[in-house]
Amino acid sequence: MATTFKQVLQKETNAFFTLNKSNRVWHIPLLAALSVGMPLIAGLLLGNLKASLTASLGGLVILYYAPSIPLAGRMITLLACSFGFMLSYTIGHCFSFNPYASAIVFGLWAMAVHWIVSFFKTRAPGNFFFIMMASMASCQPFDLHHIPQKIGLMGLGTMWACMLALVYGLLTLHKQTPSPHNNKLSVTIVKNEYTSLVESGIMGFFMFSALLIGHLLAFKNPYWIPISCLAVMQGVSRLHIWQRVVHRIVGTFVGLCLCWLALSISKTPLSICISIILLQFIVESLIVRHYALAVIFITPMTILLAEAGNPLIQDPNHLLAARVTDIIVGSMIGAIGGWVIYHEKLRQSAIRQIRKTKVLIHRR
Repeated sequence: MATTFKQVLQKETNAFFTLNKSNRVWHIPLLAALSVGMPLIAGLLLGNLKASLTASLGGLVILYYAPSIPLAGRMITLLACSFGFMLSYTIGHCFSFNPYASAIVFGLWAMAVHWIVSFFKTRAPGNFFFIMMASMASCQPFDLHHIPQKIGLMGLGTMWACMLALVYGLLTLHKQTPSPHNNKLSVTIVKNEYTSLVESGIMGFFMFSALLIGHLLAFKNPYWIPISCLAVMQGVSRLHIWQRVVHRIVGTFVGLCLCWLALSISKTPLSICISIILLQFIVESLIVRHYALAVIFITPMTILLAEAGNPLIQDPNHLLAARVTDIIVGSMIGAIGGWVIYHEKLRQSAIRQIRKTKVLIHRR
């Protein structure tokens, strides 16, 4: 038993310090950096950095760009994801008037998003950014008059990303090599509807719980808790869940130190914009090679992107202390949620109950 544990520990330690191979070309991270960064530069030049941050969030839709499929399929996927971004952002804002209503609707939306993504088996990053948009919007101050403006800014960001993707796709069209997968879109149908439904229910419950806990504990920006919870729950197995917990916490601490250093050196809008662009490029270069290493740069990038308009950005100590608590709490909730999702007995019991209920409904 001791030998087995030692071997597992050694294997995990080696994996932690090993970079995976990747065939991702350098211009894909550059495309992501431009999609996120150019709205920030435009906002800086126009003197409205806060508004450009929302458009920059919309630019994250470029992360669903799939170079391995035909151009038409890529654009259809991006347009569908753009609509999903805007819908998620709209739902989050419309129910932000009450923390309890917001948490309930957010949980139901997370459940729906997870089921849709599972049904169509959307490529990575899967459900993450749709739920992230709803989480961030649900924690914003409710202002009915400004909701259309914010949704419009989100739409502009997604339009910019789609335009960049189209130009890039046309420029590289002659370089695309035939592949047996090129005649497929980036989605396929999953047949086991009961498993997907159970997982979606668990996901929705833990998203609801994470946001509600954030509100009950009176956290300043409680959306960081469900975001951290979701990042951990995206693991593909129980072992992968715990790997993500360790990677996220370790990577987050190192990333927070990097963020503190960056904010201590310079807090000017221009330096923040340049930092976000550089960090986005680094993250997209590393995310397929090493999750923990990518988290080191994901942490400061997301903090700068989400908090650049926050007065706390001028006080790195308070800002980062708050983020540490949020991320640790969210990661622990995510670890529990991941254990529940991949607990075979609980999952099979839930599937049997759904089938029984369906039979009873048909009989009646």
